[in-house]
Amino acid sequence: MSDHSTVSTVDTVACVGAGVIGGGWVAHFLARGFRVRAWDPAPDAAAKLTRLVDAAWPALTELGLADGASKDNLTVTPTLAEAVEGAGFVQESAPEDLALKQKLLTDIDAVTPAGVVIASSTSGYGMSEMQISATTPERLAVGHPFNPPYLIPLVEVVGGTLTAPWAVEWAADFYRHVGKTVITMDREVPGFIANRLQEALWREALHMVANGEATVEQIDTAITDGPGLRWPAQGPCLTFHLAGGEGGMAHMLDHFGPSLKSPWTRLDAPELTPELRDAMVEGCLDEADGRSIADLVAERDRAIIAVQRAVRESRDG
Repeated sequence: MSDHSTVSTVDTVACVGAGVIGGGWVAHFLARGFRVRAWDPAPDAAAKLTRLVDAAWPALTELGLADGASKDNLTVTPTLAEAVEGAGFVQESAPEDLALKQKLLTDIDAVTPAGVVIASSTSGYGMSEMQISATTPERLAVGHPFNPPYLIPLVEVVGGTLTAPWAVEWAADFYRHVGKTVITMDREVPGFIANRLQEALWREALHMVANGEATVEQIDTAITDGPGLRWPAQGPCLTFHLAGGEGGMAHMLDHFGPSLKSPWTRLDAPELTPELRDAMVEGCLDEADGRSIADLVAERDRAIIAVQRAVRESRDG
């Protein structure tokens, strides 16, 4: 059974894997006032993690830091066992390699104190296929974030066939406690929910570039200055509900339903030819127009904060 009091008493989090996603989790937990113990086998992991946290800190400071929040609360440990020592929660964020995930979660499970929930940031694998060799698989769940984890609120939580319901409930409670918006999924779905929606849009974008129907910049503008402006306040379903006017979704489906049979979209992935790859890479470089990755990250973070504030003010007002 989920214990809310235990959730609120956690003061130390272990982050295993310190790349873009793992480092983003580190920054988020630090900003929420936790002590963070991180481990990553890469020899330059500590230096990269420090740079990532430093880059994220201005945005987190602007959003508002929790009492006691400090970058000094980060410890990068030389071993996995030292990282999980004393932790009340473990977030794994290793690369998307099934064999690696299986072994790593087994290793984490072996050295983590009993009863501590272990969550994986996986974006594609189900916990059922990752927990197969763990000694106590009942405490393993998926906590799938979105990049950057220190700004995007959503986390999708779901267990595997061997996960106990209490672990899923506890993980969901903990993520809410640290300021996340949580979808607790009823069952495992390949790619989860948001990634499946993103993937459909992404595949159609690749088809349009491959067929010369649109450029990278045109596709991005079509979303940022089109439906993307509606989505922060209302998702695609409510957007179409409003498209039906006073009749709502019922009128929209009755009126536009036949168009669903129109061959507008192609959800099968196109072949990633060298030409398509080059077109996507060159299109992004053209759209970036000299801005570095660091420049674009800072620009993105400022925009996300502005959108979140505007939507919050609209809802509160």
